[in-house]
Amino acid sequence: MATMNVSLSEDAKDWVDEQARTERYDTPADYVRDLIERDRVRHAKIQAMQARVDEALASGDSEHSMSEILEIARARASALGL
Repeated sequence: MATMNVSLSEDAKDWVDEQARTERYDTPADYVRDLIERDRVRHAKIQAMQARVDEALASGDSEHSMSEILEIARARASALGL
């Protein structure tokens, strides 16, 4: 496993330490690794949604109104946890 040193403000360090103590993490590093993994998953979900938007735009005209499209997009994003 690679090592990375990160400088944090005192408030941020206190927050990380507190999360490591009160949550399901053994160490502050475990908490930071979990944050990074959750961000990676979120990013992948956003990319998947963007691919769907790009695909829809490339397909041409839609039978749905813009408000219907936004409603569908919001529902799909919500289902993805975004």
